[in-house]
Order: sequence, then C-alpha cells, then structure tokens
Amino acid sequence: MRSIGEMARDSGLSVSALRFYDGAGVLVPARVDPATGYRWYGPEQLEESRVLARLRRAGMPLADIRLVLAGLSGADTDLVRGLLRAHLRRLEQGLSDARGEFSTVRALLERRENPMTPLRTATVRLTLRAPELAEALDAVRFAAGTDPELPMLGGVLFDVDGGALRLAATDRYRMAVAGVGAAGYDGPRVQVLVPCRLADAMRALLGEDTSVQLTVDADRVALRAGDHEAAGQCLDHDFPDYRRLVRLPAGRRALVDVAAFRHAVETGPVRDGEPSEPDGPLVDLTVLEVADGAVSVCEEGRGAPDRVAVNRAFLLQALAAGARDELIVEAGAPTAPLAVRRTDSEDTFSLLMPVRLDD
Repeated sequence: MRSIGEMARDSGLSVSALRFYDGAGVLVPARVDPATGYRWYGPEQLEESRVLARLRRAGMPLADIRLVLAGLSGADTDLVRGLLRAHLRRLEQGLSDARGEFSTVRALLERRENPMTPLRTATVRLTLRAPELAEALDAVRFAAGTDPELPMLGGVLFDVDGGALRLAATDRYRMAVAGVGAAGYDGPRVQVLVPCRLADAMRALLGEDTSVQLTVDADRVALRAGDHEAAGQCLDHDFPDYRRLVRLPAGRRALVDVAAFRHAVETGPVRDGEPSEPDGPLVDLTVLEVADGAVSVCEEGRGAPDRVAVNRAFLLQALAAGARDELIVEAGAPTAPLAVRRTDSEDTFSLLMPVRLDD
C-alpha cells in the first residue's frame, strides 16, 4: 500500500490533485484510515494514477477519464479506444481552430507598424553609479528566462526614458523591474534587450563605488568602468510591454522582516505543485495569507479568497533579490500576481504568478 505522499511521488500527480480526484470519485483510495483519515492506495492503483495523469495533461474531461479507468479494468476495451479517438478528434479540431486564430493575429501584427523599431535608432550615453546599477541587475537577473523557444525573454531589458534607466526581466512565471538613477541623456525613449551573458559580464565590472558609462548605439551596447569594458550585440527581439503587465490594482500589503519571513517559508508547510514545464519535476508551493498588515505561511488555501499560492523557490529568490532587511509583500486576488516590493522605492519590485491549488 502507498500513502498519498508516496502515490504523488510515484504517479506524477500532486497530493492536492489526488485529494481532488478522490472527492470527484475518479481515483478513490483503496483504504482510508477511519481514525486518522489517511488515504492508502493499492498496488494496482499506481498504473491507474499514471494513466489519469497522462489523460489530464492531454486535457481529457474528468467524465471521460472516469469511464476510461473503468474500462481499463475490463476485457472489452472498445469503449476506451472510442473515448481516446473522440478526444483526439477534439484536440485536432481545437488545434486547427487555434492555428486559424493565430494566423489572424499574425496578420494583424504584420499590418501594424512595429512600435519598437524607433526605440533602437538613437545613440544613448548614460552616466550611472556602479553600486546602483549593480543592485538593479541583481534585482532583476533571477527572473530572466531560459526557454530556447522564447528567446525574447532570454535577456534583461534596458529601457531609457526621460533620462532614467529601468531594467526588466521575465520568464512568464515571474517578473522583476528595477530603476536606476542616470545622467547625461534626455532624448527619446530607447530600449535594448541585453543577453544574459552580457548582462552578467557588465555586473562583473561593478565592484567599486565609481561612475560608469553605458552606451547604446543601434543594436550594440557597451558598459565602461575605468579601463575595462563589457560590450556586445543586443538581442534582435522585442521584449513584451512590461509597463502594461505591472499595472495591478492595489492589494493587501504587509511589511515583513525578511530574515524571519524567509525562515518561515523555508521551514513552513509546502504543497505539491504541477511542473512549470512539460515533463519537469514537481514544484513546492507556499501558501500565503496576507491580511491585517501581516503575512503568514498556511497549509491549506483552497476556498480562502485571501490566500495565494506561489512557487516557493521563486519566492525565496525574490526575497534575496529585494536585498533589504524589510520588504513589502502585496497580494490581491488569488489569481493576481504576488508582489514583493522595496520600502524605499516604487520602481524596484518582483511579481510572482500565482498557482492554482485546486486541480
């Protein structure tokens, strides 16, 4: 017999998902301890759970999955095969419809003038304080993407507007933005996407409390610190409009002592979450409750409108990137991003995408 935790580990389903499927009557444990309520699963249920996980990843409705699991235990598999064929036809039709919608959007993009093109034509020369730029890079670098299928997210955006510099990075699951004081340029807005490797080389030059010069000339960017320089080509991709993505309604705020909060997150209860990427490992989720100016780590979150679940590793990285003894944690609806903000600057913050707790 397997406990629910062992079943989750061996099947690829989260503990919360197994509880959900038990309640829905799709995968009922072989035995439930009447005293403790602990669920136990029989050996034959492991294969069923793996089939269930695969069919859910394929988007099959629960009503059909219930029949598939029932049909697998019988000698006649015609029903199972018919259900699989029917769902495959639905997927193929959905893919055809999606391609048609994507083609329409692409045509719209082709007809519109690319607003990012003029943002790369001006030559920019900025004077920055090395410690401020280093702190800004540290605040956003952790959020940069690594997915080769999304190269436009594989760098740090340098956005010069109104004589100020803002950095931004995102991998879809989190976003970080940081502002830097700048001098020496008051021309039109210019944006360039700096590859992560080049951004890291720039960061390595920022070890002393001195002024540094940032130069953007067409698609080339350079940072000079004393006699040393890090320079290279910018990525030939358009970064998403981060300003639009960070326009969030005000939520519930709590000032946290970072050391104590980090300890609470590291030692507090976690929930199993679905992989961030297909076939990736399960992730640990932290459920937070932000209310009455305080934030606490909870064990359960479903049905509680003031609770939000986020990737625990991402939360710990955001706390480290905040680089302050105290930070503000802001939460809105359970479906809205969780914000980690500095107390001394509205221009530097991280956003973490929430994770659904129910299946």
